[in-house]
Amino acid sequence: MYSLMIHGGAGAIHEKQDYKDSIEGILAHGAKLLESGESALTAVEACVSMLEDDPLYNAGKGSVLNADGKVEMDAAIMNGAHLEAGAIAGVTNIKNPIQLARKVMEESKHVFLIGEGANQFAKSTEAKIQDDEYFIIPKRVEQLEKARKNSSMTLDHDAPEGNTNEKFGTVGAVARDLDGNLAAATSTGGLVNKKFGRVGDSPIVGSGVYADNETCAVSATGFGEHFLRTALAKEISSIIAYQKVAAPEAAQLGIDYLVRKVEGLGGVIVIDADGNCGDAISTPDMIRGSVREGSDPQFR
Repeated sequence: MYSLMIHGGAGAIHEKQDYKDSIEGILAHGAKLLESGESALTAVEACVSMLEDDPLYNAGKGSVLNADGKVEMDAAIMNGAHLEAGAIAGVTNIKNPIQLARKVMEESKHVFLIGEGANQFAKSTEAKIQDDEYFIIPKRVEQLEKARKNSSMTLDHDAPEGNTNEKFGTVGAVARDLDGNLAAATSTGGLVNKKFGRVGDSPIVGSGVYADNETCAVSATGFGEHFLRTALAKEISSIIAYQKVAAPEAAQLGIDYLVRKVEGLGGVIVIDADGNCGDAISTPDMIRGSVREGSDPQFR
């Protein structure tokens, strides 16, 4: 039995229905891949690539802008079968960072590449490159101007209730394929007005992404520093390993731990080794959806 979950970020989300068609369409595409026998790894890469291509989300096209008015992106992918992983951080002009992360995993001897070195590696693998104009959208420019005016560095979903469609968020996917293998992927443009080469949890194995066939696949979204300090994705895997609970309970126990230890803000999606789907949040809402073999995509 296959299972698939995706998310588009957690926070104070306004006009949530604007994301429904996007989420359900991506889930349907991922389900077709899994039905045809494709691997969980290929499914999460494909789904996150589609999320990166959609300017609704803070990943790939439409990523938030840093303090220099540029797009810097992070991503990671993990294969639960052998704990293989690939990650990149601080890359520019890469059309699909998650695809580059997979290339790091499969075409290099490393797990994690950053900045200019990652961009050089991208050129050697013929990764798809786009000009700056491809990534930058007017709403992101407006967001940066507001952040600069307030001398703040903010999550892209920190907009007050009166501002609509200010939520774009980190994206991610988790899957179980017909062979029982698990995979997870996470991608982001980071924080609005971020400085000093800041990197959050999204590309960090064990914090923003994790997959182990013996336990679960996890993708996280929220305030990255909170997930880094708690190594939350691995914590959820350990909860399943030692407490023998299913994905729904493990996700909630993980978020309870996040809140108890660091008053953390965010959410997770989780698929366990049996294909059970779970999610939990400590924010007002999270854009997410799921599909399992024999069912239709569900947007939540």
